[in-house]
Amino acid sequence: MALAIFDLDNTLLGGDSDYLWGRFLVERGVVDGAEYDRLNERFYHDYQAGHLDIMAFLRFALRPLRDNDPADLRAWRAEFIAERIEPVVLPAALELIERHRGHGDELLIITATNAFVTAPIAARFGIAHLIATVPEQIDGRFTGEVAGIPSFREGKVARLEQWLAETGHDLAGSHFYSDSHNDLPLLARVDHPVAVDPDPILAAEARVRGWPSLSLRPEAAT
Repeated sequence: MALAIFDLDNTLLGGDSDYLWGRFLVERGVVDGAEYDRLNERFYHDYQAGHLDIMAFLRFALRPLRDNDPADLRAWRAEFIAERIEPVVLPAALELIERHRGHGDELLIITATNAFVTAPIAARFGIAHLIATVPEQIDGRFTGEVAGIPSFREGKVARLEQWLAETGHDLAGSHFYSDSHNDLPLLARVDHPVAVDPDPILAAEARVRGWPSLSLRPEAAT
């Protein structure tokens, strides 16, 4: 059984769930709008440019989890999934997932976005296995810290290796689909790397390495 591994943001989704969650919190008045927007934009651009300080970003991104009641967070998350995520679920991504499922592949989403946000999104895609950055919890409340290794850049490789050791899977015949040059360390590890609507750096690297590219965006197919 081969692994089919998918990045989430801007790969299976036509947007970035971490960024959209931040915008949702601003619009709900959960966080200070001007300051949060400024930092959210800065970190998002740093990510796109390939020089994101992941720990600084996570201290920022996990603060609303720390500062709010878990019951409120769960209610906001349900609204967020319905209002902001469902509209950016890509039909072609669902078809790609179903092709792999039909081939009997083991499906896995791996994402830097935290597990609180992404667990219900993985469930929406019908994918049971999720590797995501884990927000630390103590006595049922989020602390604002990270538990373990953030699944970002080389951290995705480290987290995947942990998961492989725990589950007995391996990378023989594996696919990995991603849009971002930040995922080059993991793309280089699988048997079948695929650039999906790639950013310019990844598109250039895919051409050099002879990796296939595809688009899951309806506007790119017209």
